[in-house]
Amino acid sequence: MHIPSLIERKREGGELSPDEIHALITAFTSGEMPDYQMSALAMAIFFKGMSTEETAALTHAMLHSGSSLHWPAGSPMRVDKHSTGGIGDKTSLIIAPLLACDGLWVPMISGRGLGITGGTLDKLESIPGFRTQLSEAEIYRVVERVGCAMIGQTADICPADKKLYALRDVTGTVPSIPLITASILSKKLAEGLDRLVLDVKYGTGAFMKTEAAAHELAQSLVQTGHALGLRSGVRLSRMDEPTGEAAGNALEVAEAVRCLKGEGPPDLEAIVLDLCATVSISSREQLKAKLHAGEAWRKFQQMVASQGGNVESLERMDSLHHTPVIHEVKATRSGIVTRMDARSIGQAVLELGAGRAKAADPVDFAVGVDQMIKVGTEVSLGDVLLRIHARSTSAADAAEAVIRSGISIE
Repeated sequence: MHIPSLIERKREGGELSPDEIHALITAFTSGEMPDYQMSALAMAIFFKGMSTEETAALTHAMLHSGSSLHWPAGSPMRVDKHSTGGIGDKTSLIIAPLLACDGLWVPMISGRGLGITGGTLDKLESIPGFRTQLSEAEIYRVVERVGCAMIGQTADICPADKKLYALRDVTGTVPSIPLITASILSKKLAEGLDRLVLDVKYGTGAFMKTEAAAHELAQSLVQTGHALGLRSGVRLSRMDEPTGEAAGNALEVAEAVRCLKGEGPPDLEAIVLDLCATVSISSREQLKAKLHAGEAWRKFQQMVASQGGNVESLERMDSLHHTPVIHEVKATRSGIVTRMDARSIGQAVLELGAGRAKAADPVDFAVGVDQMIKVGTEVSLGDVLLRIHARSTSAADAAEAVIRSGISIE
């Protein structure tokens, strides 16, 4: 295999065969292919794209770069959900236990936040004692006992994806649909799934800014999954305003707990039910009944306990992680709220310390915003639009300035 020739072929818009793609990924994972050559190939893919066959081969090669979960014959159907990210998107915390209430198994591998997009693992780790890094033996044990587990990618699952993503992040090649598709699906296929629901976001607070771009990614995900034998459903979701009423790690867990009790914001509950109904054996109304009866809440507590978390802390997350400053942002005029820009809010929450600029950065579980007014709400002068949880008055003032730039009242 002459790697420069393969890079040149892709640079000129040619196709690589499945065998060539597998050889490249094997060489890259083992260290035989240097990072600078993979960076050049990633840039060629960024500009020239990949066919469905190439993307499927890339996904398959990344999947088989490490180990996968294997479930006993006759075990319940395995399902999962993947979101392309957003602001206030705590749906995974509710979806996993709700689907487990349906007798399904949900071995959910999640990620951390990067940039303005929050990460499920960061939210879960705000629960005292909760372990997101489990061995494969522990994953099997928790899923078989509870029906769901929410975990980070193990060292043995898709090591090629970890290595390639680190390169993409520093070479400007993250926004490549074939590379995004392979990264998402390789990890999901490693879970041993039967069905997957994809929540593809678009808008100011999403990775894909337009509905057309989101549709293109959704089509790539479904077609590639189908080529590899995975049944997938898709929901396109707007992310021009945050999901729910809170953004920030512990604040989002607190809101998820309310939703698990059937007391969550209507927009959060609606998207949870829509996504669950896509892969569930129950109807949307049956799932809603389970949610409001507290079945998912009890299942979530079981999962938290099984993964080492302190169950008693779940109902006092906002007091457990308390900031010195809670600052109210008030309406400067009366009217209808026409804009609560997700990107502005996400940027403010990131700068408060709830997110990270690079993977090694620590996160502050307590900071963020809550009690956010939704677009379409009528407000009067002086009404509270949201609250900022900050470590200092100066940090709260800086966050308010960023957030106000994205609020419109008419």
